[in-house]
Amino acid sequence: MGYSVREQPFDFSAHTLWAFPIFGAGVGVMGLVLLLLFRSPTASSGTALIVCVAGVLLFEILAWKVGIGARIPGTTFRNDANLIAVRGDGPVSTWLVAHVDTKAQAQSMAGRLISIWVVVIAVVALILLAGWRLVSGAPLSFAAAGAGAGIALIAAVFATGSRLQGSSPGARDNGTGLLAVLSAAEERPDETLGIILTGAEEFGLLGSRHLARAEPMLFRGTEVLNLDTLADRGSLYVVSHDTRAAPLANRLQARLEALGLPVTQRRLPMGILVDSLAMARLASGAVTVARLDWEVLRLMHTPRDTGQGLDPGFAEAVGRLIGRSHRGGRTV
Repeated sequence: MGYSVREQPFDFSAHTLWAFPIFGAGVGVMGLVLLLLFRSPTASSGTALIVCVAGVLLFEILAWKVGIGARIPGTTFRNDANLIAVRGDGPVSTWLVAHVDTKAQAQSMAGRLISIWVVVIAVVALILLAGWRLVSGAPLSFAAAGAGAGIALIAAVFATGSRLQGSSPGARDNGTGLLAVLSAAEERPDETLGIILTGAEEFGLLGSRHLARAEPMLFRGTEVLNLDTLADRGSLYVVSHDTRAAPLANRLQARLEALGLPVTQRRLPMGILVDSLAMARLASGAVTVARLDWEVLRLMHTPRDTGQGLDPGFAEAVGRLIGRSHRGGRTV
């Protein structure tokens, strides 16, 4: 199609996936420590709340540092690369983005979302119990304290499902996104439409984060359309991250409705990361287009995310529609 492609290599460690299990384990440890403080007749009434809040902040900071790829001695690093494709010498006004990597975990994306909510509920429960201990000024009943510790331990077990296990073809996540991007480029390969294929997205957006740090000027004055999981079932979403993306999101919604499906604009759900998030602060507007439902989420990040039973026609239609809609240096 006349594009010139260059590699932007980087290395990373899969230890970024430890972030959520580390936080979950921290919640479990806090549950056991707080069980003693909730029941102790000698501990001051505010000790449990101080320990709870401090523990949550400590493990959150630790998990965040691990999740963004902080270098940990003794971990094995992998080589990967982002691919950046442009056509001609003209300035790029719109970047089409898709990630090329996939992964399999002990739990599907649906299971991960459930685990996140279990951990959130556990944290809220421990804080409420600590507040109750402070207000009452007396030790909590064994039933109340035990319930708090129990849900914290359950949360820790759920969080371990984020570890790598097996392999996944990644047909929906993100074979469909790649198909859409390449279909858009084939439909209208002009100089203002650039292509970015990222690596290590499944490991905490490490590829897109590296690209944003290394080449921030690449995105100045541009719009970013990230295509990630365009299955043949479910709701069609345009996901944005800030108010600057509103004009792009509105235009995309109007154009995508030509596919005959209702299109919903929304912000990024808790527990899901997409490449446009890493690029949003640099671009004039960044969104992700996705189509999925709970059944698709149950397939993602598992060996069952194969091409069997998947109609790729919808992903191709989205890409060709976006390609045809690119006029005058922007998607209209």
